[in-house]
Parts: sequence; structure tokens; C-alpha cells
Amino acid sequence: MRLPFDSRILKIALAVGALAYAIQCFMTGYTGSGIGMVLLAVAFGLSAARSLRMVMVAFRIQQQKMDKAREILGGINPKHLWPRNRGQYWFLQGNLLLESSLPEAEKAFRTALEVGLKRDEEKAAVMLNLAAIQSSKRRTKEAKALIVQAKRLDKKGMLKGDIRTIEQMVNNPQQVMRRR
Repeated sequence: MRLPFDSRILKIALAVGALAYAIQCFMTGYTGSGIGMVLLAVAFGLSAARSLRMVMVAFRIQQQKMDKAREILGGINPKHLWPRNRGQYWFLQGNLLLESSLPEAEKAFRTALEVGLKRDEEKAAVMLNLAAIQSSKRRTKEAKALIVQAKRLDKKGMLKGDIRTIEQMVNNPQQVMRRR
């Protein structure tokens, strides 16, 4: 029976080893080498804490390079992510699926909410996307409830314009369709 390899364990072990070697370098007087090893330990620790591929996917989505984002996200196994990063994975997956399949995107967004997201703004963005999906299905009550939740979660006002747009889409779908 072959056990699945989790690269997080290797990254943490390398970070601990680099930190131990940095302490040994400081103790023997090799300060420059010790500083270099501390920086290496920090790099390994950060890469273990945050999946670098997830950062690349978010960057590719921001650049509107969806094919490359799908390719990178396809190489990520969500089981090998930290629990809070799993929510981010499903959020990014839902954003990529919005173009092709609304039911699959809805499922991904709901999974992101179930797994959990780090920030309230991320939760508000998921609620807003779900409201848009519900509006396209002509479920205005559910969409309005999701918009209210998104407003409550968006404490910093980062999604104010998007919330206004989705509200207009829910309240008057024909008018939004004419604008396009």
C-alpha cells in the first residue's frame, strides 16, 4: 500500500532543518551564513503555509488568462491543502467555472462556504456570485437574501459597486440585459 506524499511535511522539515542550521551557524560565529539560512527557513515556512500555485491561479485570473489558470488549478489536489486554503481553492474553481457551467460553479461556491474562507470579503464575494447564479435561475428571493448577507459581510465596502450591479440585475433583469 502506497501512502500519498504530502509536500507540506517536507517543506516544514526543511524549514526546521534550515532554522536549526542557522542557530548552529550563529553559535559558531558564521553570522552571514546564519542570516541566509534564516531567510531560507522563512521561505520554506511561507511556502508550506500558503500554496504558491494558488497564488499563481489568482494572479492568472486577475490577468484574464483563464486557460493557464485552469491548467495550474488542475494540478492542485485540494486534499493536500491546509483547511483554510481549501476554501480558497473552491472559490477559485467556482470563478473559473462561471464561464462554462453555472451548476458546477454553484456547487464549487457552496463547497467553498462549507469548507470555510479566511476573510469576510471572500465570503461576501462568494455570496455575490451565488446571488448572480440564483438570479439567472429566476430565484429572486434567494438572490436577495444572498445579497443581504454579502452586504453584511462586506464591512470595508470593497464590493459596493459589484453589490449594486447584482442588485440591479436581480430587481430588473430586462434592463441589465438591454445594457449589454
